[in-house]
Amino acid sequence: MVTVVIADRMGKGQNIAKGVEAAGGRAVVVPGMAADMKLGDVMQKENADMGLSFCGSGGAGALTAANKYGYKERHGMRSIDEGVTAINDGMTVLGFGFMDTEELGKRLTEAFIKKHGA
Repeated sequence: MVTVVIADRMGKGQNIAKGVEAAGGRAVVVPGMAADMKLGDVMQKENADMGLSFCGSGGAGALTAANKYGYKERHGMRSIDEGVTAINDGMTVLGFGFMDTEELGKRLTEAFIKKHGA
């Protein structure tokens, strides 16, 4: 089963988690404000396959995870299609602006499973 860590600057991500689970993944939502800055640490702890970071710029948590742990990341994304492309390009940490939607979680998890298997 694919494990996806969701880390949102404002402590959100519950709708994304519903989409991850609808696609057959396991969602881990990092709680609290500034959760995006803990993305890499929680990915390591959970042995996660993919990490999703959300903040105003769409980059802080993804860049921090990449710098600290060497994850391949893409940040500054504003659409689901950009995220699917990033997964197809081999990225495992994705940084977005605020987008707490079930569709995002579902489509990204489906794309990850299609590329890497469950």
